[in-house]
Amino acid sequence: RTIRVWLKRDSGQYWPSIYHTMASPCSAMTYHHDSRRIFVGQDNGAVMEFHVSEDFNKMNFIRTYPAHQNRVSAIIFSLATEWVVSTGHDKCVSWMCTRTGDLLGRHLFPSWASCLQYDFDTQYAFVGDYSGQITLLKLEQDTCSVITTLKGHEGSIACLWWDPIQRLLFSGASDNSIIMWDIGGRKGRTLLLQGHHDRVQSLCYLQLTRQLVSCSSDGGIAVWNMDVSREEAPQWLESDSCQKCEQPFFWNIKQMWDTKTLGLRQHHCRKCGQAVCGKCSSKRSSYPVMGFEFQVRMCDSCYDSIKDEDRTSLATFHEGKHNISHMSMDVARGLMVTCGTDRVVKIWDMTPVVGCSLATGFSPH
Repeated sequence: RTIRVWLKRDSGQYWPSIYHTMASPCSAMTYHHDSRRIFVGQDNGAVMEFHVSEDFNKMNFIRTYPAHQNRVSAIIFSLATEWVVSTGHDKCVSWMCTRTGDLLGRHLFPSWASCLQYDFDTQYAFVGDYSGQITLLKLEQDTCSVITTLKGHEGSIACLWWDPIQRLLFSGASDNSIIMWDIGGRKGRTLLLQGHHDRVQSLCYLQLTRQLVSCSSDGGIAVWNMDVSREEAPQWLESDSCQKCEQPFFWNIKQMWDTKTLGLRQHHCRKCGQAVCGKCSSKRSSYPVMGFEFQVRMCDSCYDSIKDEDRTSLATFHEGKHNISHMSMDVARGLMVTCGTDRVVKIWDMTPVVGCSLATGFSPH
C-alpha cells in the first residue's frame, strides 16, 4: 500500500526519499515528468493525484477521483486536455477533468478492462479486456464512440503499446503471444509474434531502431527485430477431412461410414493454415519471418519448402531472473526497469538494445 520515490545517491545505491502509505493497495500508476504529477490507482477504484516537489523529497496530495467501483488497472494523463483516463475491473473506462475533478464520461465493456493506450493527438483510446478483445474508442468531452474492435488473441489482453508515428498497436496476452496491428495502414494487416512461454506482461516499441521489447511473467525478455519484411500468419481453414490425404476427421460420420475408416483428429499447419491430420503434419519447424521463434506444427509440403536460412531467428531472448509484472523504458538513456512478483525492482542497461545487462537492482517492498 505504499508509494516510494527512489533517488540514486553518490554511492550508486538507491534510497527512498518519499515513503507514503495509501488507504488501499496500489494497482496502477503513471507519472508525468514535466509537471511532476503522479496518478495512483487503487484496489478500491479511486485514483489519487499527487504533486512531487522539485527536489523529489516531498509529495503533496492534490485530489481523489471517484473513477471506478473496483480495482484500477491502468491510468494515462493528458496534459493538453487536462484529462486522466483510466480502466478498471468494474468493466469501465473513465475519463475525468483534472482541473475540476469531475467525471466526464464512462464506457462499459463486457468484461474487465485490463490495459489502456491513448493517442494524444486524436483522443483515441485503445482498451484491452479479459475477453481477449481490444476496443478503439474516440473520447469526447462528455461522450465517446466505438470506432472498431480488434479480435485475434485467445486469452485476456495483458498489455498494449501504441506507436503514434507509425500508427502501430502492439498487444500482449495470456495466450503467450504478441500481435502487431497496423492501424495506420487501414488494410487490417496483423503480425503474430510467438516466442514467450508465459503471459506477456509488458511491451515497448523503440521507434528509432524498429525494435519491440517484450517481457513475460516467467522472466523472459525478448527484443524483436521489426525492421524486416515479415509475413502474416494465415487464418486457420476448416474442413471435414484432411486437406492433404482426404481422410475424414472424427466428426465426419458420413465419410467414416462410406469409407469404413476411423475418423482422425484435426490439426492445422501454422504456415499455410490448412486443416490436416497428424500423419500429414508430423514435422516441426521454427519460422521467424511469420513470428514463430520456436518450433510449431507444419504440414510436410510446407516443412520441405523452408530453407535453413528461413529458420534464422529475428529476435534475441534474455533471462530477467524474476517473474516480471511490469516494465518501463527510458529510451533516451537506454535504461529499462522491471518490477517482479518477488518485490524486486531491477534496472537494466539496454545499450546496445540487442543485448541487455543488469545495471542494478533493489528490493523496495
